Amino acid sequence: MSSLTDHPPRREPRSILPWLAVPALVVFVGFAVIPLVGVFALSFTTWDGIGAIHPSGLTSWRAVLTNPGLPHAIWVTFLVMAVSWAVQTPLSVLLGTFLAGRQRYRAVLGVVYFVPLLLSAAAIAVVYKALLDPNFGLGTGLGIGALSQDWLGRPGLAFGVVIFVVSWQFIPFHSLIYQGGVQQIPQSLYEAAQLDGAGRIRQFFSVTLPQLKYTIITSSTLMVVGSLTFFDLIWVLTQGGPGDATRVLALDMYKRGFQASLMGPASAIAVILVLVGLALALLLRRLGGRDAGESQLEGA
Repeated sequence: MSSLTDHPPRREPRSILPWLAVPALVVFVGFAVIPLVGVFALSFTTWDGIGAIHPSGLTSWRAVLTNPGLPHAIWVTFLVMAVSWAVQTPLSVLLGTFLAGRQRYRAVLGVVYFVPLLLSAAAIAVVYKALLDPNFGLGTGLGIGALSQDWLGRPGLAFGVVIFVVSWQFIPFHSLIYQGGVQQIPQSLYEAAQLDGAGRIRQFFSVTLPQLKYTIITSSTLMVVGSLTFFDLIWVLTQGGPGDATRVLALDMYKRGFQASLMGPASAIAVILVLVGLALALLLRRLGGRDAGESQLEGA
């Protein structure tokens, strides 16, 4: 006779975690993979966006790769990417570290700093374009001659304005990322640094920055890949001008596809942007070391 305390072996329920990923997978395939395959296929065709689609082999690719304006567009794209990263990263790290403090007023400032991210890029560009107007803008209204320049009519100034506006809009987002990263750093590390006689500046460079390694990689990936898609802000501000000073690849793609009705070459540029973004993302992940998802305590 079996004991009253005996129980039949309990069957482990099948894990439902794989099934929870199915909706996300469906959305990813439907809105990312299938459109990307369609764009890749369109790059081997001739299409004006309205009529019939005609296969044309490598005609569109040949037209894009032999265009004398392509190297300049690539150069401007990478220049915007590099300069915007160099401006945003240190400011975002400093702001994120500052907002991670325990003082009450810092929470209020965090909300205020986040406001630019809530505005659309087109609306921001319209406002700045009006403020920088040399005839009716902020400089003329305040009577400040230094601000009454042709900001969007000179190549160097126009490029600087684009970098400034981009940084003004996206620094709050990356500051929020760094704020979360700093708040995850154990206080014991700072206490140990204080016992060793390290001041605030030394703690920042010896504790905070090393512990933000993976946060910097994540933020940099978002910055770099996101800079490849800058279109609406540049279009409203400069339309790629003056000349081709701010004509990035995304803007070149739009002009070819929707102004010149050359969907084949526009699709080829889109594929180039995807490949460049993927290569940069993989490179940054490689620079992150073994696993960018490891705990920040790694290497402490």
